[in-house]
Amino acid sequence: MSKGPGLFSDIGKKARDLLTKDYISDQKLSISTYSDTGVALTSTAVKKGGLSTGDVGAQYKYKNTLIDVKVDTGSNISTTLTLNDIVPSTKTIASLKFPDYSSGKIEVQYYHHHAAFSTAVSLNQSPTADLSVTLGTPTFAIGAEASYDTAGDKLAKYTAGISVTKPESCAAIILGDKGDTIKASYIHHLDEVKKSAAVGEITRRFSTNENTFTVGGSYAVDNLTILKLKLNNHGKLGALLQHELIPKSLLTISSEFDTKALDKTPRFGVALALKP
Repeated sequence: MSKGPGLFSDIGKKARDLLTKDYISDQKLSISTYSDTGVALTSTAVKKGGLSTGDVGAQYKYKNTLIDVKVDTGSNISTTLTLNDIVPSTKTIASLKFPDYSSGKIEVQYYHHHAAFSTAVSLNQSPTADLSVTLGTPTFAIGAEASYDTAGDKLAKYTAGISVTKPESCAAIILGDKGDTIKASYIHHLDEVKKSAAVGEITRRFSTNENTFTVGGSYAVDNLTILKLKLNNHGKLGALLQHELIPKSLLTISSEFDTKALDKTPRFGVALALKP
């Protein structure tokens, strides 16, 4: 793929990931193995409250083709086929879930030095069409996305955004929820390997006059351990500790507190991902 502004979903992604990625409130165990034929097998078990679920996934990559199949304890089978460069600088993704055939979707992504396009169509009787366009460079990008509901003959959503990216920082503004919400975020990396960073995000919802301001950050305790914190103006405090036990195998401990209601039980989560 050529270097360019990236997809619309990349706008604000760095700040969003720092504030949300790996924060969990359940117990999760994931074990991955690799066969001699190049098939990657992953078994996952999740316990949330009193409910336990699990799935087994297989992933196989051959040249520019990636096949991903997953079977869960609910007897659902999810299949994803990814084809790279059928046409130069494109990626085609087809997904289907059994027995819910209506969940199928086909997506085509196109990357250019100064633009990126993505279009997706759901495979059901009343398909929804999604389209996103991003223009610019790796440093500056402006874009928009929209979803058209053919059953209701109307736009189901539309969003616009802009981002400015530098080697050590990234700022983004996104206007979403059909113009009802505006979100601005800024992330600044504090080291060259980008493991330590500070982030701030403010969201304004016009229909309710509600503002949400969140600050957070990550700190590399050492080469194997990362500590993350976040706090918003509603008193929600999140903390996360992630340690690399052995290469590629991670232990993550996460918790969330309501500082305005300390009598409530905090939420805790633990995840262990073992990879060879």
